[in-house]
Amino acid sequence: MNLRQSLQPWLRSLLSVCGVLLIALGVSGAIAPEAIALTSVDLSDLSYHECPAEFSEGAVTSMGSEAASCYIITGTATNSTSKYVIDADVFGRIYDRNGNSVFQNRTRVGLIPEVPSGKSTFEVRITVDARQKPPLQLKQFKASGFTARVRPFYYDENDELTNF
Repeated sequence: MNLRQSLQPWLRSLLSVCGVLLIALGVSGAIAPEAIALTSVDLSDLSYHECPAEFSEGAVTSMGSEAASCYIITGTATNSTSKYVIDADVFGRIYDRNGNSVFQNRTRVGLIPEVPSGKSTFEVRITVDARQKPPLQLKQFKASGFTARVRPFYYDENDELTNF
């Protein structure tokens, strides 16, 4: 038996293994879901105003029956990607007129349900202890969300986001 004949079975096995690997890689790439990446959203033009009376009537703090003030923070969200962002958590620091933190030990302010590519407006409702007086100072605001739903329990069958 010459060298060529002795290599043929080995070569056939190698080519078979390579072929199976190439097919497996191609199929897994075709059926693997797109990665759900955390996407940053820039926030700018921040301002706030008091909630309409129907939003703030009877508002209390989470600490009990203390009276609370309701505000709506508004601004511009800039999504610099070509992807639609869903469930963007908004983080920031809010201080009252005396420089006291409005939300002790937390920076998550709220959620923007949808952020399309480009610039869009947003609003987030917050409740503040009534003893913390305006003007409020809004600092270090940013947001980040996902390109697909990651919190399915937030949605029901009638929610328009179910089509994503």
